[in-house]
Amino acid sequence: MIVTNKFNLPAVVVSALTQDDYTKGKSNRSVTQLIDSPQVAVLARENADNIEQDAVDFLWSRFGTSVHSMFEEATKYSGGVVSEKRMFAEVLGWTISGAVDLQELTDKGRIVSDYKVTSVWSVIFAKQEWHNQLNCYAWLIRKSELAVVKELRIIAIIRDWQRRRAGEDANYPQSPITVINIPLWSNKKQDQYVEERVRLHQEAEFKRLTGEEIGECTQGEKWKKDDTYAVMKKGRKRAVRVLSSQEDADEFIDAISIEPEKHNVEVRKGEATRCIQNWCRVNEWCPQFSKEVSG
Repeated sequence: MIVTNKFNLPAVVVSALTQDDYTKGKSNRSVTQLIDSPQVAVLARENADNIEQDAVDFLWSRFGTSVHSMFEEATKYSGGVVSEKRMFAEVLGWTISGAVDLQELTDKGRIVSDYKVTSVWSVIFAKQEWHNQLNCYAWLIRKSELAVVKELRIIAIIRDWQRRRAGEDANYPQSPITVINIPLWSNKKQDQYVEERVRLHQEAEFKRLTGEEIGECTQGEKWKKDDTYAVMKKGRKRAVRVLSSQEDADEFIDAISIEPEKHNVEVRKGEATRCIQNWCRVNEWCPQFSKEVSG
């Protein structure tokens, strides 16, 4: 990886931001990689030495590492817990690894927790990737430790939390640290999900070896927003109403009793946020990226 310093930060700051001892061990994929795009995994492996990131881009991941270290230190004085243990399991000829932040050992099974330094938005809408990740951890514990997991949860440290908003809105997170319970899938569903993801990644690697096109990222992997349908009125710049479907927009116009003929529907294409806003570190080598940018 090539690390830049576009904002001329002091050398000691750059060093602190870019220190990283992470390793997925001797595995084909980590859980984090497994639940993400196969295309991204292949391109990241192929271009590992050429990926360019600025020092400031590491800020929140380093902050997250510091939070993990703080909680890990606290577990040294607690009994009945396992902290930051990396585990390995075999499936379809591949080795999958994952480091679970915290496992609390109880008579009825393990409580698995994952620390996330995240945003209010992520807490309110509970990312699907959290469900996938924690259930993969449950699968990993079951396969490698032969242990039962009884509960999954996210411990969210909210970096943009506001006390005033919490006081005004009951639906807003009421604390800057919030515990989110994640539904535990059945063993069968966990097995099916992991095997499906492994097959997708293996297929991408095989296609690369044989010179075929790798499957493109899915809408979810691109963080693609849904298209919206804006009801516009002639002579007015702002939409009268923004709706989620063409049918709803047409019905809204039909229901307008005054001058419906002066209204039309403007389709607003949903943005692939990960691509367009440069959240993807391999977009330079991605054929899909140019399509998204050009629209």
